Amino acid sequence: MTTTSDRQTTSAVSEFLDAQKETIVTQWADSPFFRSVAQDSDQAAGDSAEILRGLRKAITAGDADSPAAEGFEELRSLLTALASQLDGNEGVTPRTAVQVSELKQPLLRLWQETAEADLLTAGALLLSSAVDTLRLVLVEAALAAAKDTLAIQREQLTELSTPVIKLWDGVLAIPLIGTLDSMRSQVATESLLQAIMTQQAKVAILDITGVPTVDTMVAQHLLKTAMAARLMGAECVISGIRPQIANTMVQLGIDLGEVATRARLADALAYALNRLGLQVGAAAGPGVV
Repeated sequence: MTTTSDRQTTSAVSEFLDAQKETIVTQWADSPFFRSVAQDSDQAAGDSAEILRGLRKAITAGDADSPAAEGFEELRSLLTALASQLDGNEGVTPRTAVQVSELKQPLLRLWQETAEADLLTAGALLLSSAVDTLRLVLVEAALAAAKDTLAIQREQLTELSTPVIKLWDGVLAIPLIGTLDSMRSQVATESLLQAIMTQQAKVAILDITGVPTVDTMVAQHLLKTAMAARLMGAECVISGIRPQIANTMVQLGIDLGEVATRARLADALAYALNRLGLQVGAAAGPGVV
């Protein structure tokens, strides 16, 4: 419950931040935190002023200790941008937390110089709490930005690890490397089907030479991809089935049904060309008519 004394303190601190705005912004802009993230003094001053507005808004609303306060929420995009520039893109570190905490110093010094005696301690605690919350919001923004970056990088790596290669007119191949999880399986299937439609392919080769093990999940993925390719009008061939993988599939009772299989990618390509009515053979030697 907010008491009369709390309201008086909140009002006094809010008025103090408004009255001392220019002085605070100037001193903040020259602080280690803003010097480490700003490209120049103008940006430092602008960022300082925006953060001070958010801080004052949270304090005025009585939410100085709430990271979800409207004033702090309005700062999240700015804090995310600042966090990405911290410490040479290393993110928020313990040193950064110290630098943010140091923003209290000019606030408390000015407050002590101007505040009424009966509000001195309560106001100092309120300002200190608000800066601590600001530091927490910065950490949360940095963690959210890092999570988004990792998700984007993972998606990009997944796409790069499942390329669709045109081997011949009407023949595509997708070399699968590493362990197949649900995300990679989905991307591989979608990429292959899109390529089949775009290039009007008749044969698609799934090469699993680089897949270390084949279990039930991987087999199901291969079958689903083959069925989807068939619905698109293309035949699917699975190549790269090594002896140990073949033995594992037999032990697991995995049946690839009517899907054509070959031990090597070269064999699968020869099969695909044959399905297109082409033949691969040795070239005639010199002098042979």
